[in-house]
Amino acid sequence: MDDAWPEVVKGWELARYGHVERYRRRLANKVTVFATWDAGPGTGTVEARVDSFGLGRTLTRARKDFRDKEAFWTAAHCVVEIAANLPSLGAGVESPADSALFDTVAGYVHAEPGSSGEPDAELTFTLLSGRTVTLLLSDEQAFDLSRRIDGLDKHVWSEQRHDEEEESGGDYVVETPDVTEVRSGPDTGHDVVTLLDTLFGVTADHLMAHVDWSALIVVGEPAVSTLISRAAELETALHPRWYPVTLDRPGEQWVVLRRTGLVTALPR
Repeated sequence: MDDAWPEVVKGWELARYGHVERYRRRLANKVTVFATWDAGPGTGTVEARVDSFGLGRTLTRARKDFRDKEAFWTAAHCVVEIAANLPSLGAGVESPADSALFDTVAGYVHAEPGSSGEPDAELTFTLLSGRTVTLLLSDEQAFDLSRRIDGLDKHVWSEQRHDEEEESGGDYVVETPDVTEVRSGPDTGHDVVTLLDTLFGVTADHLMAHVDWSALIVVGEPAVSTLISRAAELETALHPRWYPVTLDRPGEQWVVLRRTGLVTALPR
């Protein structure tokens, strides 16, 4: 086989042979995933091999030919995720895949809804080297990342801050005002999640979160319609720290709960 892959599509190298599209993704652990789509009969296959030429030992292969391109790509991404977590399988030969990055992030992380039309998030980092890196996370991965960072804040960073306060010394007497009659909306993103579940019946299955918890995105029905129909109640419940907005996506609407700014006011 001619090892010429002249195109790159969403991280996949692509070689075309008539109506056949052959994709490959080379990983740093010496595993290469191949995905072949034959536009003639409309079928696709997915497999992972040890080398990048497709001649090595097969690690995994789809159990059937896919006749739906969406199912074909879903299977391809699943195989890549599995293969990427395998140990290195090389035999003294360096992989042609890019090496992993390790650098310090300069400034803030930018988090935006993904552009694929699916519930996902795009995280963009600018590194001290001047290089910009964008990561695409599914909604489940974004939630897991947020949960793990929140765990660091709760169990590690909070203890470090407490130790620093103790080292600074000094006894302070603070008069606590009476706030028994004050009603305040949710503070943290986790408070918003609890409020949505308790007051509106919107569970975490319908939520995506920015990695810094600056916004929560509600997707899917009936969650979105419920919040839009109860817009005034939602705004009152979130006030003053959070504000609801709507976001039009291809074929659907999202309700975005954010701390700053309004894009489109919810209809009353």
